[in-house]
Amino acid sequence: MNSELRAAIEMAFQQAEQALAAKEPWRAYPWLENAHILSQRLPVLHVCSHWLMLRAGWQQRDYREMLGQTTRIMAALLFSKLWVPIGNTGRAKISAFLSMPVPKDLQRLLQGKHQ
Repeated sequence: MNSELRAAIEMAFQQAEQALAAKEPWRAYPWLENAHILSQRLPVLHVCSHWLMLRAGWQQRDYREMLGQTTRIMAALLFSKLWVPIGNTGRAKISAFLSMPVPKDLQRLLQGKHQ
């Protein structure tokens, strides 16, 4: 993984952690969605994005999000290296099998790295 990609993932996780520490999970989700897209082919970081989404769901008492993230954590552990739906934001309200367009700012970071 190149240093620019690593820095972008780390910044997304830091911003999300700060939002969760402030009990503002709605601020964490955009950062976590970006971290998810960037880390889909990196099992440990992929799982971390789902873990933090689970924590955000917990803070909101969003049971759908919590259940969805629990199953996605297991899938991320098992399938990150085999197949992922590129561009998927990782939220429970989105099908875990749906590929989505990758935002342009993230495309540059991913270009040739995971696809």
